[in-house]
Amino acid sequence: SENPSVTLFREYLKIDTVHPKPDYDAAVQFLERVGTDLGLACQKVEVCQGHVVLILTWQGTNPRLRSILLNSHTDVVPVFEEHWTYPPFEAVKDSQGNIYARGAQDMKCVSIQYLEAIRRLKAEGKCFARTIHLTFVPDEEVGGHKGMEMFVQRPEFRALNVGFALDEGLASPSDTFSVFYGERSPWWIKVKCMGSPGHGSRFISNTAAEKMHKVISSFLAFRESEKQRLKSDSSLTLGDVTSLNLTMLEGGVSFNVVPSEMAASFDIRIPPTVDLKAFEEQVAAWCRGAGDGVTYEFHQKCMDQHITSTEESDPWWKAFSGVCRDMKLQLKLEIFPAATDSRYIRAVRRPAIGFSPMNCTPVLLHDHNEFLNEQVFLRGIDIYACLLPALASVPPLPAEG
Repeated sequence: SENPSVTLFREYLKIDTVHPKPDYDAAVQFLERVGTDLGLACQKVEVCQGHVVLILTWQGTNPRLRSILLNSHTDVVPVFEEHWTYPPFEAVKDSQGNIYARGAQDMKCVSIQYLEAIRRLKAEGKCFARTIHLTFVPDEEVGGHKGMEMFVQRPEFRALNVGFALDEGLASPSDTFSVFYGERSPWWIKVKCMGSPGHGSRFISNTAAEKMHKVISSFLAFRESEKQRLKSDSSLTLGDVTSLNLTMLEGGVSFNVVPSEMAASFDIRIPPTVDLKAFEEQVAAWCRGAGDGVTYEFHQKCMDQHITSTEESDPWWKAFSGVCRDMKLQLKLEIFPAATDSRYIRAVRRPAIGFSPMNCTPVLLHDHNEFLNEQVFLRGIDIYACLLPALASVPPLPAEG
């Protein structure tokens, strides 16, 4: 008696695409099978060894027009099974219709919702002017460096002629639906402090630890100020402030040896409203203030700050928001607090919206006991079945002749 769309969703969830060894081949074979069943054209692009982007295409009636891109990633984050009520890759459905599995929210639900919305529209005999492409990409959960970041630079991506993209968002615990029009820039910074070494019994001057203490104090004081700014202004969301966390400490060789070198690593997420050059100057000043021999290096430094227009004058947003109004969906516009593949799409000047149609649902991505209720999942298919016709029927734009 289970809805076939739910059955398909649970089948996909059972494919173990968890890092560090995701079974990408099984995921691609499954999705290719579904796409073929729907009569979609299929293309596979190996962006690097073992990392394939699957493209499924529903051809529009006017191929000269820019296309709609529906993106999702196939990989999921690791699990700690001892904290799960049900095995995380069995897609168990409880008596309330909650489906428990890693990837239930992030983001295998959206992949199947795209496909099932297209199944419905094709069954109704619909066709649209604009082509719709679905891309299923690897590597997103570890930065997208062997996935979307490489794919957007390839001729196969350019050949898709993308005009507008949808990608993942977040669940919303309230009645509203979260819509993300931009992202914070992730900076991963490692600060190294060199100092005088010696025996652990002496008061040695100019030690690496003293300098590191100053560095950490400066960084964490800024963290506290941003934390308080978010707390004191109810109009702000997490994506509107800069988050900073000390994530790794390194140094030392023995209890009785003062080390000559120590290092601290910081994960910083910066909203698009911040001047990145000025922020780096602040980082440099914190390091200079700690003393000589203090340096920093970037392990990730995203400088792209493109955002997608949410003005009603924008034809893509007008189509998207119009459907949401018609369906009486209350939207909450936000900057995404973490990082998704949308940033790579925006970096090549393509508008992208992050949207996962899950409201009245706790945010459980990367958490234990990740689940999605089957009714929320099915409602998402209804939403995409209305969104896709509107987006794929946006009239020709001036640049399209």
